[in-house]
Amino acid sequence: MKEYLNKLSGEVIGAAIEVHNDLGPGLLESSYEASLQHELKLRGYESVRQLGLPIKYKNLVVPEAYRIDLLVENCLVIELKTVESLLPIHSAQLLTYLRMSDNHLGLLINFHTVRLTDGIKRLVHNFPS
Repeated sequence: MKEYLNKLSGEVIGAAIEVHNDLGPGLLESSYEASLQHELKLRGYESVRQLGLPIKYKNLVVPEAYRIDLLVENCLVIELKTVESLLPIHSAQLLTYLRMSDNHLGLLINFHTVRLTDGIKRLVHNFPS
């Protein structure tokens, strides 16, 4: 699983770079989200956009309490941003999504950069040994 997740994250980064090289910075997050999903499909990967998931708190279940921007191959969480700079809260948000969805690896990708590689963070939660 670990090897697969590492390979998959590299493929997604490559796809995101392709999208960024073609579109450039300055668009809405939803434009990059749709384009990245399309690029991943062209490369043979399944993904779901804006996946609403529940939270459970004590005896309460809140349906669709949060949305994952992209879930790739049902195991890699992608959180997209178009902000001046990534903040610690963005990483905390992705870590919460990983924990709540029982996934182990996520990519935080900020398309509002000149070089996309400067806007990518890879985050791990209980990564398999």
